[in-house]
Amino acid sequence: MSKSFRPPRRDEDSTRINENITAERVRLIDEDGEMLGVFPIKAAIEKAYDSGLDLVEVSPNADPPVCKILDYGKYKYEQQKKANEARKKQKTIDVKEVKIRPGIEDHDYQVKMRNARRFLENGDKVKVTMRFRGREMAHQDIGMAVLERMKSELAELSKVELQPKLEGRQMIMILSSAVAGTPQGQGGSE
Repeated sequence: MSKSFRPPRRDEDSTRINENITAERVRLIDEDGEMLGVFPIKAAIEKAYDSGLDLVEVSPNADPPVCKILDYGKYKYEQQKKANEARKKQKTIDVKEVKIRPGIEDHDYQVKMRNARRFLENGDKVKVTMRFRGREMAHQDIGMAVLERMKSELAELSKVELQPKLEGRQMIMILSSAVAGTPQGQGGSE
């Protein structure tokens, strides 16, 4: 059996260090952050080796490229830490769905409202789907009244992103959260 071809793994980190730097001249910054000037690449690598550190290309698009003398392992760790912090601060907004019917009873309506309110407080969007079956299609005004009631009761927590509209046998309305600040269970003061 033949072995399948696998392309060599590329390191996601595209930062060039030491001999991998292709520029002939680089602007050099030492480990203390002090600008040393423009050096030929060989001299810059020599300075880095003399101090027992690496020469890392921090700004490849500059002219000449900016290189810094530092510990590459530590630099990579700091970059990864920054990326993780940025990822933590991002909040993905989910679209939660609440399905109802035109002839919904009061208690069932209250349960659906409680769920929708909780979703909006968590910063998520709520898609309210009103499903019509059989002869209920003749009474779309009842379904519209239920959606309008829901919209008015959730007005302080949400803003309407998509007004109620009929799509086939379903009437759909999308509400987005108007609550500012951090969602419950995430972040906050420590």
